[in-house]
Amino acid sequence: MKWTDVREIGIALADSKPEVEPLSVRFTDLMHWVLALPGFADSVERCNEKVLEAIQMAWLDERD
Repeated sequence: MKWTDVREIGIALADSKPEVEPLSVRFTDLMHWVLALPGFADSVERCNEKVLEAIQMAWLDERD
């Protein structure tokens, strides 16, 4: 996975952290959680607020 795989990341976060409310997560924590996902292989330098917002929304959509 890469930062651009927002839907796949959202699914992985929904599966690995079902008890977490996505909108309550700070972006710094979200970034670290994504970096720790199995199969994630991208540079932290490619991460930005826009990408994290998209991941957060994809994660939220997976919970509904």
